[in-house]
Amino acid sequence: MRTTFVKTLLALAKKDPSIWLLTGDLGFTVLEEFRDGLPDQYLNAGVAEQNMVGVAAGLAMTGKTVFVYSIVPFATFRCFEHIRNDVCYHELPVCIVGVGGGYSYGHMGSTHHALEDIAALRSLPNMTVVCPGDPLEVEGAVKSIVELRRPCYLRLGKAGEPKLHDPAKFSFTLGKSIEMLSGNSVTLIATSNMLETALNAANLLKEKKLQPRLLSMHTVKPIDRDALFKAADETPLIVTVEEHIPTGGLGSAVAEALAGHTRRPPQLICSAPDRFADTTGSQKFFRSKAGLTPDVIAGKIVSALSNL
Repeated sequence: MRTTFVKTLLALAKKDPSIWLLTGDLGFTVLEEFRDGLPDQYLNAGVAEQNMVGVAAGLAMTGKTVFVYSIVPFATFRCFEHIRNDVCYHELPVCIVGVGGGYSYGHMGSTHHALEDIAALRSLPNMTVVCPGDPLEVEGAVKSIVELRRPCYLRLGKAGEPKLHDPAKFSFTLGKSIEMLSGNSVTLIATSNMLETALNAANLLKEKKLQPRLLSMHTVKPIDRDALFKAADETPLIVTVEEHIPTGGLGSAVAEALAGHTRRPPQLICSAPDRFADTTGSQKFFRSKAGLTPDVIAGKIVSALSNL
């Protein structure tokens, strides 16, 4: 996802000198092509992320479209007040790019885990929250964010996520989910780097003669209410899959959207636990510990359906 982000942004910035990229002394081996190719549209602000957001806001006030790049905790939690007051309050075209969603930096402990970011950024007025699930969605998101020219949060994985969509049939629209599988047995809704896991879980359900529907909810705010209402009307169970705590993330956003709908089926939230990690390990280790694996998710869905 990171590589696709940089390549897409570089191609756009070569045509549009108003596009800038700022980094907080991170992105080595990833951002060099942008830095060397467009040095007048690039700034390394150093380990001063709050100042970096302020600089981005200032640039945006002069007509620039600014992307601010760092790992998720540094780009979001450390800068939250500045994002709120400098960017969102003034509705500026600044995109906060958080790399390493979920347990991507699992081996570095809870300080580097990104499990509350969607909740935090989704709470801000004027903020659009985009969490692409594969490189094609990243490319579509970057292009759409440049055109949007409003405050955005772009959450990226860093595990070499594969392309999951068919390029020949792919299209991307902010605020509109992508139906990857059609079916009426259950609706799975995935966001960010859990899309591949949800797709594998859906395939396990198909082996059990179920017909799952799978939605890629790449935009968590604004969320695709039309797709959610349709799923609520046509399927007996809604399942959300996210590498994020259950509070305030995709599961919460879906529940909020369906709260006033005339038909509201049961909802199963597959997420990370609402607690700090007591150990370190790989992303794969933490996902397994949290039950965020295709077999566990499929098993929970089968059990939930049997109890309806």
